[in-house]
Amino acid sequence: MIGLISATAAGSAGCRRVASAWPGRTRVYEGPVGDAVRRAFAECEQLVCFLATGAVVRLVAPLLVDKASDPGIVCVDEGGRFAVSLVGGHGGGANELARAVGELLGAEPVVTTATDSVGVPGLDTLGLPVEGDVAGVSRAMLDGEAVALKADVAWPLPPLRVAEAGAYSIRVSDTDVEPAEREVVLRPPSLVVGVGASKGAPVDEVLGLVQEALRDAGLSEKSVAELATVDAKAEEPGILGAAERLGVPVVTYGAEELAAVDVPNPSDAPLAAVGTPSVAEAAALLRGGELLVPKRKSAARPAMATCAVVRRPGRGRLAVVGLGPGARDLLTPRAKDELRRASVLVGLDQYVDQIRDLLVPGTRILESGLGAEEERARTAVAEARLGQAVALIGSGDAGVYAMASPALAEASDDIDVVGVPGVTAALAAGAILGAPLGHDHVSISLSDLHTPWEIIERRVRAAAEADLVVTFYNPRSRGRDWQLPKALTILAGHRKPTTPVGVVRNASRPDESSRVTTLAGLDPATVDMMTVVTVGNTATRKIAGRMVTPRGYRWQEEPK
Repeated sequence: MIGLISATAAGSAGCRRVASAWPGRTRVYEGPVGDAVRRAFAECEQLVCFLATGAVVRLVAPLLVDKASDPGIVCVDEGGRFAVSLVGGHGGGANELARAVGELLGAEPVVTTATDSVGVPGLDTLGLPVEGDVAGVSRAMLDGEAVALKADVAWPLPPLRVAEAGAYSIRVSDTDVEPAEREVVLRPPSLVVGVGASKGAPVDEVLGLVQEALRDAGLSEKSVAELATVDAKAEEPGILGAAERLGVPVVTYGAEELAAVDVPNPSDAPLAAVGTPSVAEAAALLRGGELLVPKRKSAARPAMATCAVVRRPGRGRLAVVGLGPGARDLLTPRAKDELRRASVLVGLDQYVDQIRDLLVPGTRILESGLGAEEERARTAVAEARLGQAVALIGSGDAGVYAMASPALAEASDDIDVVGVPGVTAALAAGAILGAPLGHDHVSISLSDLHTPWEIIERRVRAAAEADLVVTFYNPRSRGRDWQLPKALTILAGHRKPTTPVGVVRNASRPDESSRVTTLAGLDPATVDMMTVVTVGNTATRKIAGRMVTPRGYRWQEEPK
């Protein structure tokens, strides 16, 4: 819950804006400011105070305990100009809260945490349990000292300033190893514990068995990702209670799925009880991995619980990111997040140049020139298969004439794939022209580099006959100067010469240009590969210099 506190009318207005934007996540605290801050501090995970930073410092100073438990606190000034991350930047999430509040209110987020200020990920913000000398290793990274990365378990991480050797180190491990001096240990969620239990098995028996199995194998409890079992045990109190105390979810599978898993220790007892010869081992192994602890029973007599432990390899992550048409303010926040998260960036060199300043120091950049689309797709997938966090970038929307299609054709289910939509060239051009896409429309690429012209022509004819608004991508280049005239001739057979046509070059970029002409008046020689051409349908009109395609609502046709 986010507590909202204010002392003036202007502050109250800010509170209301935040509360209305985030219903269910916020609570407004009324009354004397000191009392409100103290109550919110005790009851909320985060606070947004529409107060001076000095006032908040004096109010919360006696309440602070440590950064692991203190709430994140953000201050917003009276004018709503700045959202200051004051306390709990990482642990309390105040840095991200300041950015979110700033975006909501149009305020500038102020983040002074050292790692955030220079673009180095905070070791306590990676989403993994962390132990050891966090402050010392973070300071070494900030000072440019050599920090070695030691990965006992391959796991996708954001870019870190690391070297092959150094006086400081970051270890990625699921074993129960103590951090060495000048070392941080990150605990990846790589362990899956399969659990079987008789009806009524006590929580302490299930939990004790799991903890004992991990301890005997030298594995860290903090790396347990989930408890896995059969559907029939989905509501078993002992399993649910053990998962709750471990802080992990319970994942269940059908008996038929489990029965199909080849296990080293099948048994007739679970087969008779729940329809599969194995629960613990099969549930742990179902999604793949290495069996570290074969099935073992609890020490109680009779034993009411079994467990097995599997290490699943870290799955690489491929984010296919659309950068939009070029303007920075049309690059989505989600795209920016993915660019900062990636340890490897793959893209066309000119697109990399657009967003190079957004990348976290240490990001490995694999860029290439025009014509290497398939190579970039293969490279991105291969890097993800090595366990990396990869961003593959494309202009506009990555799924529209861009990199998503070749990448996903190359990828299999051994990596995680995330699509990040972007503003397409057709949409950017449409917004500049007016409302040409107000009714049914189609986009067609006129490049016959990979698609035979016969297929392209058939699609243009179908669009012409269906009276669809048509947006032409890749309309004309030096080596392809006849396709656009041919396409326009096909459309002219179904539309009047006065049909509006919009021409937009470099939409949203500094050298943007646009004009609205007609089907008869368009000179194809003025069009190039940086241009999008939108041809209206029979209902499209030019109104006040803008292209407008009526939506077709009946009320628009009624006489006034």
